[in-house]
Amino acid sequence: MKKREIVLSLLIFFVFFFLGCDKLNFGEKPAVKPKKEPVVSAPIVTGTVIAKVNGYPITLEDLNEEIERYNSMVPKDKPELKITTREGKIDYLKNEMVRRILFYQEALDRGLDRNPDVAKALEKTKQQLLVYQLIKEETDKVNVTPSEIEDYYNRAKEQLKEPEERKIREIVVISESQAKDLLIRLLQGEDFASLARQYSKAPSAEKGGDLGFIKPGQKFKEFDEVAFSDALDVGQVSSVFKGPDGYYIIKIEGKRGGQQKSLSEMWDDIKRGLTFIKQQKRVEELVGNLSHNAKIEIMEDKIQ
Repeated sequence: MKKREIVLSLLIFFVFFFLGCDKLNFGEKPAVKPKKEPVVSAPIVTGTVIAKVNGYPITLEDLNEEIERYNSMVPKDKPELKITTREGKIDYLKNEMVRRILFYQEALDRGLDRNPDVAKALEKTKQQLLVYQLIKEETDKVNVTPSEIEDYYNRAKEQLKEPEERKIREIVVISESQAKDLLIRLLQGEDFASLARQYSKAPSAEKGGDLGFIKPGQKFKEFDEVAFSDALDVGQVSSVFKGPDGYYIIKIEGKRGGQQKSLSEMWDDIKRGLTFIKQQKRVEELVGNLSHNAKIEIMEDKIQ
């Protein structure tokens, strides 16, 4: 992506598009008589002024903010397009920011801000910015205390555990009687993997019934109830149970996960979650209060 294309992407929220314009020549006097200085209300200055265009100030902070945004849009494989030098910043100031303000002032001088489409777009943008700022001011007031985080952790300890995984082998056959016969052979010491290869109808048969490590929810309800039961430990074989594809026998060959995370490990995650919940609640309360005191009319019959 060329530098000009990145700049255009960066500034899409402006209604001014630069098409075929030569760079400004700051070293020569204009060839035509300058027009009367446009009347443009200057913005509130909160930084170091580094340029003025017909009295309209540009600050160092504005320049640095734009360049930071511009650099963030440069493709990773083209770092040479980033602006990192003083000369590059000056070039950007002269040929992008000054150019934009000149166009802005000319547009105002022509009264384009009174164009109905432009005025509507400006009003919509203003509305969005003010709504964003209002919500930000309200949600910034939200505070989550350490005691709230501790209380939540103590209430939700079980839900905050790491999911347990178990390494499982299975044998699946069509008839219950065959399953019971195989279970007897297993209890007598025959190898689970060998019997699975010989008799299981499941796709896992070729791997000796090995399903690897799985979590609850990867099979079906009855499977989880048996496989993740506290009564079934590593090395043990289950009783026969029915599933969608026949009759099952499983063996637990390993366990991992399921540990309880400490409060310190969960602190930031819990705080973020509680903050979000409280922010949402505050916004809903604000909407409720405003709606209660507002006159709202909705003409549903006019909606096609």
